[in-house]
Amino acid sequence: MRSFKLIERYKSTQVHALTPPDANPSTTTTTTSCAATGKVNHHSKWLKLSQTISASAAEPLLPCGLPKTELIEPPIDPHLKSVNHVETLASLYRRFRTCSKFDKLLICLEQYSLLRSLGDPKLLRRCLWTARQNVADVPSKVVLSAWLRYERREDELLGSTSMECGGHILECPKAAMVPRYDSNSFYDHCQCRLGTVDGSDKQIIVGDDGCSTSNEDNDVSFCIGDEEINCVRNRIAVLSGPFETMLYGSFIESNRVKIDFSENGISVEGMRAVEVFSRTRRIDSFNPEIVLELLSFANRFCCEEMKSACDAYLASLVCNIGDALILIDYGLEETASLLVAACLQVLLRELPSSLYNLKVVKIFCSIEAKERLAMVGHASFLLYYFLSQVAMEENMVSKTTVMLLERLRECATEKWQKALALHQLGCVRLERKEYEDAECCFEAAIEVGHVYSVAGLARAKYKQGHQYSSYDLMTSLISDYKSVGWMYQERSLYCNGRMKIFDLNTATQLDPMLSYPYKYRAVALMEEKQIRASITEIDKIIGFKVSPDCLELRAWFFIALEDYPSALRDIRALLALEPNYMMFHWKVSADHLVELLSRRVQQWSQADCWMQLYDRWSCIDDIGSLAVIHQMLVNDPHKSLLRFRQSLLLLRLNCQKAAMRSLRLARNHSVSEHERLVYEGWISYDTGHHEEALSKAEESIALQRSFEAFFLKAYVLADTSLNPESSAYVIQLLEEALKCPSDGLRKGQALNNLGSIYVDCGKLDLAADCYMNALDIKHTRAHQGLARVCHLKNQKKAAYNEMTKLIDKARNNASAYEKRSEYCDREMAMNDLSMATRLDPLRTYPYRYRAAVLMDDQKETEAVEELTRALAFKPDLQMLHLRAAFYESMSDFVSAIQDCEAALCLDPNHTDTLDLYKRARDQAATHQQQK
Repeated sequence: MRSFKLIERYKSTQVHALTPPDANPSTTTTTTSCAATGKVNHHSKWLKLSQTISASAAEPLLPCGLPKTELIEPPIDPHLKSVNHVETLASLYRRFRTCSKFDKLLICLEQYSLLRSLGDPKLLRRCLWTARQNVADVPSKVVLSAWLRYERREDELLGSTSMECGGHILECPKAAMVPRYDSNSFYDHCQCRLGTVDGSDKQIIVGDDGCSTSNEDNDVSFCIGDEEINCVRNRIAVLSGPFETMLYGSFIESNRVKIDFSENGISVEGMRAVEVFSRTRRIDSFNPEIVLELLSFANRFCCEEMKSACDAYLASLVCNIGDALILIDYGLEETASLLVAACLQVLLRELPSSLYNLKVVKIFCSIEAKERLAMVGHASFLLYYFLSQVAMEENMVSKTTVMLLERLRECATEKWQKALALHQLGCVRLERKEYEDAECCFEAAIEVGHVYSVAGLARAKYKQGHQYSSYDLMTSLISDYKSVGWMYQERSLYCNGRMKIFDLNTATQLDPMLSYPYKYRAVALMEEKQIRASITEIDKIIGFKVSPDCLELRAWFFIALEDYPSALRDIRALLALEPNYMMFHWKVSADHLVELLSRRVQQWSQADCWMQLYDRWSCIDDIGSLAVIHQMLVNDPHKSLLRFRQSLLLLRLNCQKAAMRSLRLARNHSVSEHERLVYEGWISYDTGHHEEALSKAEESIALQRSFEAFFLKAYVLADTSLNPESSAYVIQLLEEALKCPSDGLRKGQALNNLGSIYVDCGKLDLAADCYMNALDIKHTRAHQGLARVCHLKNQKKAAYNEMTKLIDKARNNASAYEKRSEYCDREMAMNDLSMATRLDPLRTYPYRYRAAVLMDDQKETEAVEELTRALAFKPDLQMLHLRAAFYESMSDFVSAIQDCEAALCLDPNHTDTLDLYKRARDQAATHQQQK
């Protein structure tokens, strides 16, 4: 189903501004000549225009020449990496099960920091949800609720405010301000939108008479200048210990009716407010200036109840960043923890934009700022972890990022925290070309046990000219630990010739997700004038892992071949992923290159674009479809329908960060309420809030019946629970969707989904009709559904032929090979699955199938090794569960238990794994007793 996966980009060099090129010499000469002679050239405007056009046409497409191998290198990933993912995940699960509720937050954060290297935002979001669920203190709740909001990027939604509640208790800003454990469910809704503001019918008036609601006689007066404030002695005395001692102890004030308070730093209005509070215990009738004065007074005289009331009241007034910047200084000065929390909450929920405010930076970044926050209990590792991650995403080489990481390091107490802070600081120093400082950071991270920092240390040494030292470091690491792909990738930087190619090939075998080996081999082929071979090499990774840098490199190759349409396609697709991308070593904006290339290719009208989109969509050319939509958006940038289509393609390519950005833009550009609700529903669905998505779909349908609203509702229901009753309802919804106006692209998808539901209900003929209708409007993926129908009708050859048609038509066909393997004999299935793995090594089913075949053939060791090879670069729940079952059948209960624990760390509610885990533990205990 549709999923949300956030893909991080830490390379800060993409945020730097482009330096404008030098002025055209001929234009400069003409302008200077006119100015020198003092004559006005009436044709100068047209001359300049002519020169500009001529200069643009002659502008080179490759200002930096061809790519070179020495100019590319992989980044050091700025997060924790384990040498053995399975062992680390299993340990985290064991610790989480047995630790106290107080310690669960830190384990969730550790899990989050390790899972970042896997790049699955669903897992990361679950870590943050679980952490938020297991904290009761306000400072932690404030940070985590803001972090969850940031992960949803709600700051990009027009019309939303930072303090607006999204309806979920774990993200609600009001719930975060209450010191308690909140919910047992990630999806529970809060009631703050339905609540009313507490008030009182009785208004307390502070005037000269000091009106009283009490019948008690005033028996003491506090004099401030010429004014007297009449009070009840025992009421004032109970405010604090110092007042009780002053009014009833051995001080002379205990015998006086009038007490001079002129030198105690409180105004007449402030003292009247003290008197009112002593009787009513309320401060909500006072203006904020008086409450601030009361807060200061309460601090001086240890009036804890009054301080708490002022703290809470002032915290309730903080609504925007302006309020926060004004009140946070008062809160820090008077150690008002709740007020500081309210201010921090606004600042954090305004991220990332608030980091560009110098006043905000001042609050967080300096040592003195951290110490002030610590005085009120807010300077935590959690706070600075969140801030530093946001800063690194915004600009990895900024001074703000460095200072926040320094504060993170100072807050670190546990080994993993120190390793994380030091490693990330080392990565930032490395990017800033501060190589000696980076070396020190990486060395310190290694000392606290982070093995991956050895790669950072080797890189820092290499940058200082110590190539052999770097090579020795990596060689030693490879000999000391079980080999991992990144080890060989890093060592390849420090050798040449055959040794380099060997290391790069080994890195790809161990971890095909690493892009640098493909890029290096492609550029090396380019240097040998084998451009077609270069494109073939880079195609290998683009086929299963689309990234801007690989698309840029392929566009570079196409330009060298003068294949401008293909180059333009890749750059347009690249811009869909990263709109502000800078190409050719950050010297040319991708937008500008599109402009230059567009002059060299045939131009399409909007109608032509729709035809091209149909053709590319039908042959499952996702990159080509993205490029067409990008061109259409240039002509109509506010077309929400196109933004939505763009998001669907990006999700299909597993570029979920870019997909969610497109979806938010679709929502922002909606021209109607019902359309906006549909896009908000998809946003909710993709971030795990299915009930909210259903509610949005129903609201949209109530406003106007539309294809997209019915389709959204059917999609969510089908993904949530599908029993015979709900299946019938989903069928009804999809039929209603098909009655509404839409284009063939979307109706093909609806027919395909409807066919799938009919198959699940056993209505094969109806399903076949749906698939045939979908194929009639060029929905090529319907071949797969039709193959399934044929298979269920025992028409195995027909099923195989349908999948062959899909393979022949589809540009991206790894999944088609995988599916076709189900409709042929074992030998042919193994061939298809080998092809699927070659095209997309991240697909897990081929590994599981091959392992199962080996297990059936009594080749237990080989079966386990097949799964182990894939788990080394892609810890996957299904593969871990299968390997655990293999280990159980081999009576290796310790290994089975470890795999179960690692799987449950990824999904603690996976029923089959929980059953296997219990069974393996019971068998292990029995086996131990028998010994």
